Amino acid sequence: MRVIAGKFRGRPLQAPPGETTRPIPDRVKESLFSMLGHRFGSGGALPELDVLDLFAGSGALGIESLSRAARSCLFVESNRRALQVLRANLRALGLTAVARVSAENAWTMRIPPVAGAGFGLVFVDPPYADVEDPTRVLDLLERLTPRVMSDGLLVLRHGAKTRFPKQRLRNVTCCDERTFGGARVLLLSPQVKRDQSPSE
Repeated sequence: MRVIAGKFRGRPLQAPPGETTRPIPDRVKESLFSMLGHRFGSGGALPELDVLDLFAGSGALGIESLSRAARSCLFVESNRRALQVLRANLRALGLTAVARVSAENAWTMRIPPVAGAGFGLVFVDPPYADVEDPTRVLDLLERLTPRVMSDGLLVLRHGAKTRFPKQRLRNVTCCDERTFGGARVLLLSPQVKRDQSPSE
């Protein structure tokens, strides 16, 4: 596992041992960031935005974002071994000044505020089994949305065989969806309330 592009291109990343986490393959990560670059109109880089990486594991997604010019990243992970690897990866790349690590349960944590208009990019990458019952995912997405910039994106990854009910999404719309082997990636965009007057 490695950083695909940007400032730390080619640098290796450690992965947590065992099967408690599910590292994203390099080819999937490359395709995902190509999708993001297209959506943001930023090519291979990212805009200078703040990132929230939930169920962070090794930190591969947040670190890739920082490598591609994101301003900061908050990593949320509760597994002890994954936290050790995540912190080691951040130290090895000298990212401790622009990265924060929260050892919390992403399902139940209080969604933190961020300076400015909100997070520009949020990764939601829970264990695939947890998405089989979509209710908690839908609840988490609903709680996250107020913390996301109006032109920001949320990225949800789940098992390709899971029938995630996009029709039940509230306050976000699915603007892109791709399947990569055993994984499906959804790009979600906050909805603008069309009945809201400019003065509100």
